[in-house]
Parts: sequence; C-alpha cells; structure tokens
Amino acid sequence: MPAKRVRLLVMNTALGPLDYRVPEGMAVDYGSVVVAPLGPRQVTGIVWESERLPGTEVPDSKLRPLLDVLDVPPLQAELRRLIEWTSDYYIAPMASVARMVISSGGALRGPATMTEYRLTGGMPERMTPQRQAAIEALEGEQATIRELAGIAGVSEGVLRGLVNQGAMEPVEVDIDRPYTRARADFDQPQLSADQREVADRLVAAVEERKFAPILLDGVTGSGKTETYFEAVAAALAADRQVLVLLPEIALTEAFLTRFEGRFGAAPVTWHSSMKATERRRAWRAIASGEAQVVVGARSALFLPYRNLGLIVVDEAHEISFKQEDGVRYNARDIAVMRARFEGIPAVLASATPALESLHMADSGTYEKLVLPSRFGGAELPDIKLVDLTEEKPGSGAWIAPPLRAALQDRLEKGEQSLLFLNRRGYAPLTLCRHCGYRFKCPNCSAWLVEHRLSRRLACHHCGHETQPPEKCPECGEPDCLVACGPGVERIADEVREILPEARVAVATSDTLRTPEAAAQFVAAVENKLIDVIVGTQLVTKGFHFPELTLVGVIDADLGLEGGDLRAAERTYQQVAQVAGRAGRGEKPGEVLIQTRHPEAPVIAALEAGDRDAFYEAETEARRYAGAPPFGRWAAIIISSEDEKEAREAAQRLGDTRPRLDDVQVLGPAPAPLALLRGRYRYRLLLVARRSASLQAVIRDWLDKIDHPPGVRVGVDIDPYSFV
Repeated sequence: MPAKRVRLLVMNTALGPLDYRVPEGMAVDYGSVVVAPLGPRQVTGIVWESERLPGTEVPDSKLRPLLDVLDVPPLQAELRRLIEWTSDYYIAPMASVARMVISSGGALRGPATMTEYRLTGGMPERMTPQRQAAIEALEGEQATIRELAGIAGVSEGVLRGLVNQGAMEPVEVDIDRPYTRARADFDQPQLSADQREVADRLVAAVEERKFAPILLDGVTGSGKTETYFEAVAAALAADRQVLVLLPEIALTEAFLTRFEGRFGAAPVTWHSSMKATERRRAWRAIASGEAQVVVGARSALFLPYRNLGLIVVDEAHEISFKQEDGVRYNARDIAVMRARFEGIPAVLASATPALESLHMADSGTYEKLVLPSRFGGAELPDIKLVDLTEEKPGSGAWIAPPLRAALQDRLEKGEQSLLFLNRRGYAPLTLCRHCGYRFKCPNCSAWLVEHRLSRRLACHHCGHETQPPEKCPECGEPDCLVACGPGVERIADEVREILPEARVAVATSDTLRTPEAAAQFVAAVENKLIDVIVGTQLVTKGFHFPELTLVGVIDADLGLEGGDLRAAERTYQQVAQVAGRAGRGEKPGEVLIQTRHPEAPVIAALEAGDRDAFYEAETEARRYAGAPPFGRWAAIIISSEDEKEAREAAQRLGDTRPRLDDVQVLGPAPAPLALLRGRYRYRLLLVARRSASLQAVIRDWLDKIDHPPGVRVGVDIDPYSFV
C-alpha cells in the first residue's frame, strides 16, 4: 500500500472519503483504525483501499498528517468486503455499516482498568426515598455510576451522594482480563444415529475450511443444538473462532448453561444489555482472537473476528434477525455472506425454516441436513383444534372449555402448561365506556396498551408511557375505563380465576428483559415452581421443559390479520414452534389451538402436522404473485414531522418513479402506522423480477430528487415489516 498517503473511511455519514498523509515513522495498513484531524476536531477512520473507495484526489502538499494509530488489530480484508457488500445491497452509507464494527468506543483506546462502584453494606447518615430505592435496587450490582443510575432509576447525583456517605465504594476493574478457555472434549455427548450422521457432515464442513451454506432442518426436540455443538468442538480443536447468533436475549442464559455443560466454560456474549466494560473486554478479545466462541444478537455479525471458522444462526427463521431501523439488514442473509467472504461454513438451524431458506435448499444453493425425529424416543405432541364458534369461552373470558379442562387435568397430574398469545400487556385497547374515548399514543397512530402489572399505558412502537388516569380525559367521568381485548396479563388473570391454586408466570419481553430475569424464569420452571406459563412469541423457541405437557394457543388467527406477505408463514412458524414445547420429555404432549377459522390452510396444516403441504401451497402462492423468493421487493419510507411536507415529498417521489418492464412501483400511500415516533410516514413498494438491478434503479431514482431538510427517506431491501 502507499507509504505516504492513505484514504480513510470516516465514521461520519455526512463526510465522504478523506485522504491524509502518513507521518514519518508511523506504520499503517489497510484496515488500521486511526485518528485524523478534521478542522479543529478529530475523527476516527479506517484505512481503506483507494481503488475501492472513490474520492476526490487532493494534492500531496495539501494533505494533513494522521494523528494516531489506535491499539487494535487492523480490520481484515474479509470484514472490509462485508462492509462494502452490506452498504451496496441495503443501500446504506458505508460509514453506518462500519460503525457497527467499531461498536465499542472504549475498546479503541483508554486504560485497561476502569472504576466501577458497588454497595458497601453501610448506610448514609441521612436516608432519602431515592437513596433507599437505590440501595434496594443495587444489591449485588457492580457497574459505572451511569449504568447503576439506569438500573436503579435514580439520578447520578443520588449515587454520588451515597459514595460520599460511604454507602458505595469504588472498585478498580481489570477490563481486559482473559476468559476461561472452553474445551472441545469436556463432556462429549451420546448422539443418536441421525444426530451422528448430521454432526459428522458439519464437522467435515468445518475441517474443509471452505464456504458451505447449510440448512439444518430438524423437528422441535430433535437435538439440533447438541448436533451443531460437534461442529463447534471441531472449530475449537482447530483453534478457530465460532459465532452463534440467537434471536432473543432471553434465550441466552439457557443456551449458556447448555454450552458450559458441554465445553466446561461459558462463551463470550454480545448483546445490547452489556455494560461498557463488558463490551470493551469482549470486543478486544474477539479482535485479538482470544475469544473462542461468541454468542450474540444480530450485531455480533459485524465484530472483527481474528480467525473465524464457523457461523451458526439458531432459530434462523426468526423475524427478529431483521434490523428495522438504521441499516435495515437481515442477519440471516448477512451471516451467509460473511461466511462466503471468510470461506467457512454457515449453519442455519430451525424447526420451521423460512420459505426463502427452503427454496435455496431445494435449488441446491444450500445443503440441507435433516433431523426427522425427536431425541431419546420423545414423540411429537398430539394437536387438536378448538373451534371458537362452537366452543365459546363465555362472556369476558378467552379460554374455551376444552382448554380449561386440559389445564385442570395437568394441574392435578403435577404437570406444567403453557398458554401462548402474541400480545403483551393486559389489553391492547383502553376506552371510556361513557363517551367512547380511546387512548392513543401522542407520537404514533397506535393505541396505548394497558400493562396492569406495572400500572401503565404504553406504546409498543415508540416507548411512550403514562399512568392510567382516574377520570376520562375527554368527558371527565370517573371509574369509566374499560379494557378491550386480551393480552397475556389478562389471560394470566383468567387462569388464576379458573385455577386459584395454580402458580402462574407471565413470560414476555417486559418480564424477561434481562438475561438474569430469563435465567430466574428458567430455573423456576425447571424446579417445578411454576404450573402455568402465559407468554408471547418469546416462549415459542429454545426452551426445553420436560414436565411441560400442554400447550394452548389462545388465538391462532391473530397473526393472520393485516394482509402481510408472510402472515401465514409467520403464524405457522410461531404456532408450530410453541407446539414443540410440549412433550419434550418422557410424558406425551398435547396442543390445543383455539381458532375461529379451522378451515384456513395454515390452521388445517397445523392440525394435520403437514408442514410440507403448507410450504408447497405457500410457495406456489408466492410464485404466482412474483413475491420473494421468486421476485424482489423493496420499500421506500418518506417521513417528516410535518404531515403536509411528508405527503408532498412522497408525491414528488411518486411522480418521478422509474418506468421499467421489470420493476413496478406501488404507492405512495400512508404507512399503516402513518405516525411513528412523531413523524408522519408514507410508503412506496417496489415489486421487481429477480433479473432487475433493483439497487441501481433505486439509487438512480433517489439521487435525482432533493428533499427539504426535514424529510427523511429510508430504503428497506427485502422488507419484513409493512407497518
């Protein structure tokens, strides 16, 4: 590379590539992370190949010198190519993608120790309600003042007061201490013949050290995790790193327990709930190659692995792998592309694969490995439909008589039950019985959801919260608020009425928002301290509870509303996954699915257990419509805080739409959530043939129009959300 000048990709989307001079004696390479001057400020940048990052040529005499090379390994060429591909495919600024790589500012510089704080056990001379709340909330916690303030829900000043009073003390933490090493041979399992055959192929793929996209298609309870653990062991034995992606933080703790039992040490974790010190430690260990196995959320895909040998995407069908803001990428697809650039296998594991993944396997692009039966002789549960038009729950109730009887039966037998409803809170709508006033979010065109456990009305789109008022804000009538429709909290209350002696737990992203809370929930279920679980899609995957023998689906039709492209597929996946929680041990399982539309193809397929027939019918419907995977879709979202400005910008864009044979543009139209986080939104949908150069068409179209400063234009390639 040139010794005297370099081109930087800087971490600012408003700036293009910038050229700098390399001072005498400073050693830089492609991928080096450096600090450079920009006017009176300093910016962080990555040294890039100038031929791959076109920019304005500046004479050598005008180049300013780099200030510093940061003490982290250069980003490898494979990761730089992934940044380029992600930026190009998802029409996102390269700087936005690169920021996901440089995702821990603390990892780039600073001391290897950090000051954290913890309670001493002493009490302040003067106790206030805030201090009392902080002391109660921070028992056993250790973190920075800012992080502890967030945990306790108090100001940083309250905690500094506790420090001054001796109730809290500073602790010097060695941030970069090494992780315990995992061992490939720590506790090798006994696999079934089917598992051993699949495991041998996965191990061979790791040892071959070449790109191999593999779909691991196994029924619920077939032991997919134990099987791909053998590939993890092969990578560990070869001293190569492994990335395992999970769709939910709540699944992490159960997975960590299984991993530690197999390999003798916990893996390195990466998710949004980590403290700054944990993020720094993990990032630097990953970049140096010291971190052996990383288990994380989708953002872990962009970390700077030194020697990656295997990527596993568990529950690969999950829609939470699609990022819905910022860079709108699909982690499942990025995982395959990273494996391609790295020249390693990528394993997509699921009991209900995405239709796109099955299509890739059927076309021979992915290799398909199948685990057709449950491990250890366990049988798949018996599935029955409860027709709600005939078996009516009764006024103000949501659990039909057959499901009530089944819950009573399991409680008498000492077995556990799970009720599934993919709707958080107590009720999706609250209104005034006197004047009909409905509680809406002030920032979004959405109803506020009542959460009775925490006494709040909340918007699940922007996070706005308020306490339920004593009187109707419209007519002033007291005691007139009515909850409409069920959420999981309301179902839990109904279970308590039916079975007063039952121990009931609500499992949602509200109640299991931290790994610690999820671990406590899992331990309570495993120790038979819970009789009935009432949960959302969070409980449809990953959990293994041998004593859970009954699953009830409260409203199987809920996911079919709204006309979403993937509505039927998503409903099938969720219900099939939650059904798979039943009968995973020696005792047989039963699934009761409440529905008003037993004749619907997806409901009939669930009852018959005929996944292949459902997917074949869904595939033909997609093929006929030219929908993914047979066509390509993209959404353009125009938004502004001013409704008129948003509408006019969308109309201008619509008026200049491309007129092409292989691309159709639908809209603009108000988005289903026309107001989101205080911004008015319009959408256009592009429907294209596979042969169309969709990204080039969109870039050429958008580049021709300048919008007012208040207008934002977002592009969503391969959209999953249509709100």
